Amino acid sequence: MAININNLNANNQVKQNLDQQAKVKSDGAQAANTEQAKLARQDSVSITPQAKQLTELQKKAADAPVMDQKKIEKLKMAISSGEYKVNPEKLAASISNFEFNLL
Repeated sequence: MAININNLNANNQVKQNLDQQAKVKSDGAQAANTEQAKLARQDSVSITPQAKQLTELQKKAADAPVMDQKKIEKLKMAISSGEYKVNPEKLAASISNFEFNLL
């Protein structure tokens, strides 16, 4: 039986190379995990243009007067006394414009 003594150390070197490669991969994975953890800590928020527009509209609506109580009282008095007259042509035009704008 012959023993090849020339390649005994070669197996050890292969094993050492594989161990070193595994260690490098492990260190690389740890570095990648650390980098991902750093990125995960950095939260960010972005506001869409639609959200900005909605905020502006809400501010305008909040600043606008809710109702003109004096005007309401005048209309109530005019209706109850019969002085309030409806212009049918103007009413029809307003209704048709409203309906047209819905489409």
